[in-house]
Order: sequence, then structure tokens, then C-alpha cells
Amino acid sequence: MKTIVHLLRHGEVYNPEGVLYGRLPGYHLSDDGRLMAEAAAKWLDGRDITVLCSSPMERAQETAEPIAETLHLPVGIDERLIEAGNHFEGHTFGVGDGSLRRPQHWPYLWNPFRPSWGEPYEQIARRMLAAMADVRDAAEGHEAVCVSHQLPVWVTRRKVEGRSLWHHPARRQCGLASVTSFTYDDGRIVKVDYAEPAGALSRRPSVPGA
Repeated sequence: MKTIVHLLRHGEVYNPEGVLYGRLPGYHLSDDGRLMAEAAAKWLDGRDITVLCSSPMERAQETAEPIAETLHLPVGIDERLIEAGNHFEGHTFGVGDGSLRRPQHWPYLWNPFRPSWGEPYEQIARRMLAAMADVRDAAEGHEAVCVSHQLPVWVTRRKVEGRSLWHHPARRQCGLASVTSFTYDDGRIVKVDYAEPAGALSRRPSVPGA
């Protein structure tokens, strides 16, 4: 029994201050981000998708909206799809005027492998895989879409592929509104695919911090 679970990263966020917004409320898609969500909806249209769920963050739910309209599906909210927790939420992150120049933040940087500044990578992967298993069961024999965030999607992929969960953030293959697809065969993941339905849009000059 083949089932496919698509992890869709949300579109670009309006964030002119360039802060790490993490789980903070009030961050919405930019105009380009909404176009990215529409591009993802067009890419998913025609597939055998029977389940659609989203992270509780506004940007994820806004990315799910055109998909729900296109596929005529309700959007379920799953807390396990949320962005990773991060000590630096609400701050800019850098050496100049960013958080790195302030000594009070330095104790959070001692272990990049866990990481010490936020939710452990292993914990992120576990909650994501649990959410995926539930939608896989709900969509058995069909396909499902889960709208989430870059770090959770990328760490989950690395976990499935047997790679170290520690990584360089600049090397993540998880563009804005990208789709990472996991094919299950009788409950076991046998294939991972990647696509960028909004690739042309995501290569435009980006809103800082998005």
C-alpha cells in the first residue's frame, strides 16, 4: 500500500526587520509569499491528496489556504508541525548589531550539535515523524500535505536518510514553498523526492530574514 506525505515549507514572510521570528505570532506571508503558496497549490492540483494539515503559525496556515481552496479540503492544525523553538526569537542574529555581540547570549552557543540554543534536533525529528505517521494512516493509499517550516522539514529528511542531524543552515535543500515528499510502502519510507514549485519566485531578492 503506497502512501505519499508531502512536507511543504511555507512561503516568504514579510519581515523587514530581519529578525528570527521562530514561533512568534504576527508574522504573515509577503506578497511574493502568497504567490509562492498559489504556485504550490497549482503544483499539487490533480494529485490524489485526501488530507491537508498545517503548523499553527500564521504563515503556514496562509500557505495552506490556496491549497485548501484548490483541492476542496479542510485544513487540520497539528502542533507537531510547528517551527523549532529558539532562544534567539525576536532578535537579529549576527556579529555586528546582532545577538552574537551580547555576552548574555553566549552560553546558548556552546553545543551546535544538540543544538544548545533551541529545541534538540532529535526531538524535532520525532515529533515530525509522528505527525507524518498519523496523516499517512489517515490518507492510506492516497497522498497528504503537511505545511511546516524549513528546519523541521530538513531535519526530518536527514533523519530518514540516515544522515547526521547537525548541519550547516546555509546548505539546507528546502527552499521557500518547496515540497519534500516521502513515499511510504506499508508504513515504511522507501523514497524521498524534492521539488520547488515556486523556484522562480524564491530566487528573487528576498525580504531580509525571510
